[in-house]
Amino acid sequence: MAALVAGSPVIPHERPLLPCRFLARYDRFIASVELDGEVVDAHCVNPGRMEGLVHPGARAWVSAVPPDSKRKLRYTLELLEVDGRYVGANTVVPNRLAEILVRAGCVPGLKRFRSLRREVRYGENSRIDMLLEQGAHRHYVEVKNCHLVYPDGGAYFPDSVSVRAAGHLRELAAVAGAGDRATVLFTVQREDACFLRPSRLHDPAFAAAATEAAAAGVRFRALTIAPRPDGFHYLGPLPVRLGPYATEPLEPFREALAPFSGWRRRGGRG
Repeated sequence: MAALVAGSPVIPHERPLLPCRFLARYDRFIASVELDGEVVDAHCVNPGRMEGLVHPGARAWVSAVPPDSKRKLRYTLELLEVDGRYVGANTVVPNRLAEILVRAGCVPGLKRFRSLRREVRYGENSRIDMLLEQGAHRHYVEVKNCHLVYPDGGAYFPDSVSVRAAGHLRELAAVAGAGDRATVLFTVQREDACFLRPSRLHDPAFAAAATEAAAAGVRFRALTIAPRPDGFHYLGPLPVRLGPYATEPLEPFREALAPFSGWRRRGGRG
């Protein structure tokens, strides 16, 4: 488990990053990149639309899998530079970052615990990202990745319908209703957000589930983590706004980013 760099809230990358050019996104989980003059496929660890991030020709960074790995795709897309800003592209990374920051006592509301366990089964068919325990007290922490920020300064999650994410909120509401503590922890992998909102524009059901979960006692927190080639810089907490808001002003933002979102099909080629 990596730790914070001494004297600075910077978390190193697990493996060295290799600079490249992003070319295209195929079949959701494949990113075509130009690396050292050669076009290669990298694993795109992101199930969402990556709204506004799919820019052909953008600077990007990948990591190489260990030499003894049997994985077919030998690289993983980690970082993109969009409009002069670094954005984290790997949605698995936030779980590691959140654990490091919680263990270091950097996250408000998540400092009192004796043990931390990952991927613990709970509810009907779920796994919690982190379970904090202190005696008989349990605190369930669900980590969500966010990379979409609009010109109004808001970070919005999710960027497409996520039935699974809404289900997590209902499970956490049940946990809170039973007397345990529950928190949704958003990690915003870019540094230009001023606040975070559940996106009523992209997934009204998730936004409604967030409101219901908050009423049941689930807490919502967000962190700004600036991903850069030298590591992940922790910039601190970010306000979470759960109240109602109009979605009409956001629609032009989504339309402007639509050409740089989603993925293309590429026949049967893997």
